[in-house]
Amino acid sequence: MSFTSEVKEEVCTLKLDKADNISELSGIIGSSFDGSNIRVVTESNGVARRIYSLIKDLFGIYPKITVRKGYNYNKKYLYIVEVLENKDKVLKNLGINEFVPAEFIWADEGLTRAYLRGVFLTSGSINDPKTARYHLEFNLNVLEYAEFIKKLLNSFNLNSKILHRENHYMVYVKGAEKIGDFLRMIGAMKAVLYYEDIRIYRDHKNMTNRLNNCEQANVDRAIETALNQVKDINFIIENGNLDVLSEKEKIAADYRLKYPEASLLELAEIISMETESKTSKSSLYYRFKKIGEVADRLKEGK
Repeated sequence: MSFTSEVKEEVCTLKLDKADNISELSGIIGSSFDGSNIRVVTESNGVARRIYSLIKDLFGIYPKITVRKGYNYNKKYLYIVEVLENKDKVLKNLGINEFVPAEFIWADEGLTRAYLRGVFLTSGSINDPKTARYHLEFNLNVLEYAEFIKKLLNSFNLNSKILHRENHYMVYVKGAEKIGDFLRMIGAMKAVLYYEDIRIYRDHKNMTNRLNNCEQANVDRAIETALNQVKDINFIIENGNLDVLSEKEKIAADYRLKYPEASLLELAEIISMETESKTSKSSLYYRFKKIGEVADRLKEGK
């Protein structure tokens, strides 16, 4: 079962009051309404049962359910739920007229959550964070309705956007935190926990990778610096100018040639231990800086 299916199965088990049920059913039917027929097609048996129960409990109507094989050799079944009687009554009570529902359907935050839950059940999908990038989308047929769904989503600061795709419009949300907020908003708490676990794991893994990369970059810089110091020292020796260096600079040069890949800190500890003279990393840095200046002057012929 896909992650989208798991989320839908979870929210289909929620127990809501009548007002929330009306808003949710309005979102379910409104997101696929063609202007005349009340007909919803879904691949989820749980969603089909949810629609059937809501229509029966709210209006005392028993909708027709048809099961078909999926198109293009799809092994999944399609569940088609249709209301064939009292359609005008159902549409009126669900606030469905054309595309944007009546305001009483989404009059407060709780009703808006229920409405968006319904839209997600029939038109939404969400990537499994374990196998793909963070992505939530709603596939809708009419731009005006897509703009309305975008407005509702962004009332919860989800930063949704619209993309035109051939014969439909995609309202989408990016970002782990925003998608986690949406799942929490529609009441999919098991999915929230799963999503957050994966997000935390990924963030930790990314942080570890960044630290490793940073550490490797520091090592690379240290090695490059040490090799440049070796080149400067050899240049001074080859030109017979070692006596230009002070006694401490000669010691630093001698140990650098012995330990060409040691970091400044490691080299300072080695010198301190072998000469029994306390040498700090900063003092060693200063000595190599002086050696580099001597090499530069020699290269310039001064």
